[in-house]
Amino acid sequence: MRGSREDARSRRHTRVRKRVHGTGERPRLAVYRSNKYIYAQVIDDVEGRTLAAASSQESGLRSDNLNLAAAAKVGEAVATRAKDAGVTAVVFDRGGYKFHGKVKALADAAREAGLEF
Repeated sequence: MRGSREDARSRRHTRVRKRVHGTGERPRLAVYRSNKYIYAQVIDDVEGRTLAAASSQESGLRSDNLNLAAAAKVGEAVATRAKDAGVTAVVFDRGGYKFHGKVKALADAAREAGLEF
């Protein structure tokens, strides 16, 4: 029996999370994408703490639709907030999504804003 598209993404995310683990020195930059919004969090998995977060749902980052520009704004915002929290290097968790399109735009903007991964 075939699963749903969300089930397939969940399986891919589980596979990615077996290898990607955030520490205090190098936390995990996790991405979640819905049809309307994109979210990013910098997470220390050892302590179970979110160090920085941004989403396209916030008033300063909100746009009419989710496009590459909106994803890039979220990437820039999460990188700035992470640097304010003292984080310079992260491991990237694509959340089971292809590293393409909006996810790639978010990652590239975070790199441009100074995060190393």
